[in-house]
Amino acid sequence: MSESRQRIWAPVLILVALVFLWEALVTAFNIQQFLLPKPSAITGNLVQVVVVGGPASHEDSVSEQSLDNRFIVVLPGELTPGIQATLQEAGWLEFALGGRSVSVLRGSNLTPILAASWFTLKEALGGMAMGTLAGIAVALATTRWSATREALLPFAIAANSMPIIAFAPIMNNWFGIDNPFSKMAIVTVMIFFPIMINTLRGLISVDSRSLELMHSYAASDSEILFKLRIPNALPSLFSGLKVAGALAMIGAIVGEYFGGPRIALGVFITQEAALFRFASAWAAILVACLIGISIYLVILLAERLALPWHPTFRA
Repeated sequence: MSESRQRIWAPVLILVALVFLWEALVTAFNIQQFLLPKPSAITGNLVQVVVVGGPASHEDSVSEQSLDNRFIVVLPGELTPGIQATLQEAGWLEFALGGRSVSVLRGSNLTPILAASWFTLKEALGGMAMGTLAGIAVALATTRWSATREALLPFAIAANSMPIIAFAPIMNNWFGIDNPFSKMAIVTVMIFFPIMINTLRGLISVDSRSLELMHSYAASDSEILFKLRIPNALPSLFSGLKVAGALAMIGAIVGEYFGGPRIALGVFITQEAALFRFASAWAAILVACLIGISIYLVILLAERLALPWHPTFRA
């Protein structure tokens, strides 16, 4: 197996093994749900089960199958328009396939989790955009004027040292608990420092020989910036973006723990945990993890497209 395939399949196989081990240990030791739900109970809040009805055999045309206290209605044989319309309105039937009924069982909390995830994702991306722009702007300013670097760097370190637990209530008080901008501000502060410090490192750590060559050609400061410093800073900038992608979801969700609209993912998790629906809360956490991984992969793809010349991506 090639090295590239090993990098893909190794984490997948480890993940599958851990999930099976998790399920087995929880079952074997009879661990209570409020301590650690089974993976099957967690995914039961998200997955969809499709059942295609077979041909009608006798007068027993309706059967019910229970799955986690929810029911799938399977109607063998062709559906009359009236029955089909009734089932579709009730949410039991999604579509008909070749005259056979197709019943779709959605995860019990799939719809609210997806709605809450989309709401929180917009907060995370909005804060990430503002934090990235602010970090790049400050890095460019400190590169151009060294006095600015000495003046702004302590403030950037102080902002990075501020815990979310102390900062979130202040932002909620400034902008309002239900205002998404309060969570965006939290994300902005969290990702500002890694973006700024990585970009600054790339801007100032240019090769001295390349800088001397640009000066020998009488290049202006703007030409040195756009043709030498910024290309040199792109790998460091993307390194900061990879860190920021994970921090953005963390900041948005933790900020919602201190108050927010009911549709927010952090509020959903706290409410489900307060009602002892821990499998549903874990399902929401799983979706948040998948969103964080997706953001990382998007940034990685953008890095490959923007830096095809970088040694890391050379075959």
